[in-house]
Amino acid sequence: MGQGKLVILAAGGTGGHLFPAEALSHVLRAQGVRVVLMTDPRGAEFAGDFPADAVIPVPSATPSGRSLSGKARGVLDIAKGVLAARRAVKEARPALVVGFGGYPTVPPVLGAALAGAKTMIHEQNAVAGRANRFLSRWVDAIGTGFSQVGGLSPAAEAKCRHVGNPVRPAVTAAVSPYGRPDAGSFNLLVFGGSQGARIMADIVPPAIQLLSAEERARLFITQQARTEDFERVNGIYGQLGVKSEIAPFFKDLPARMAQAHLIVGRSGASTVAELTVIGRPSILVPLPGALDQDQAANAAFLETAGGAIRILQPEFTPRRLASELSGLLKQPEHLTVMAGNAKSAGIPDAADRLARLVIDVAGS
Repeated sequence: MGQGKLVILAAGGTGGHLFPAEALSHVLRAQGVRVVLMTDPRGAEFAGDFPADAVIPVPSATPSGRSLSGKARGVLDIAKGVLAARRAVKEARPALVVGFGGYPTVPPVLGAALAGAKTMIHEQNAVAGRANRFLSRWVDAIGTGFSQVGGLSPAAEAKCRHVGNPVRPAVTAAVSPYGRPDAGSFNLLVFGGSQGARIMADIVPPAIQLLSAEERARLFITQQARTEDFERVNGIYGQLGVKSEIAPFFKDLPARMAQAHLIVGRSGASTVAELTVIGRPSILVPLPGALDQDQAANAAFLETAGGAIRILQPEFTPRRLASELSGLLKQPEHLTVMAGNAKSAGIPDAADRLARLVIDVAGS
């Protein structure tokens, strides 16, 4: 694929889908490839800093509402998006359209396929999501974040190539050696994303209360907490005399991950990728209730690699977390091994690998 060629990236909905698209865009643009982002209106609101020549919003929806009318509206919005994307692709004539999962990518990728353009998708999780499962029959290739991906048909599996999950430049910039805590200060980082901050606010502070005074004295806790939970979380740590920094959002989260001795969080694909590239031990609590159980599979991967402890949410109690924390505080050498195992599972050049696959598919 020569310089000046156009690649359309289809991503939206959440940061988990936008982050790998952003990482790929940086690599492609450095090679002289023009990049356009195609996303849903919600994604367009958050795409101000996305490295693209242009942003094209197309209608989309999730056809999984509870009511029949809600599902019908969702299907209608997707159909409108497919037609709009098909027109845009015919006009732009890209070398390739790449989707990153989630329903906002269905109209761009399906519309592109119907327009006769080459298409591919990237599946970040260890179990393919519903949107990517649907699109897998239409695309020319599938890049995967994990070496094994569940939920795909044999025909779709034949299209797969393992490239890893691209991480943002801020993540690779934060990579540094793991500093074993020994008997000194212990940096604990807690975050849960938009769907996990509440459970962390409910469970982590009571778990810290169960630790010994000596253990609490070593802690410096950095925790993401929703605005409505801030006073409660901050108040408990204040009463316990635990040093902490609480905020609804941390812009420099990769740097804070690098400073941490242990991370407690969800197990979205981007989080797992960042943990492995930076190389930090973690306690992972998969988001429950997901139809595909993708976060449970992601966490199982890192637990099997020896880089994480997986706790399913029904078992994520203050007593269980306190037990794990107390054990790890007493075993700094085990944390060092976990950090090394996490690092060994990472693919720091995943963006470059995905870019090579994009160029191969576009040029085939």
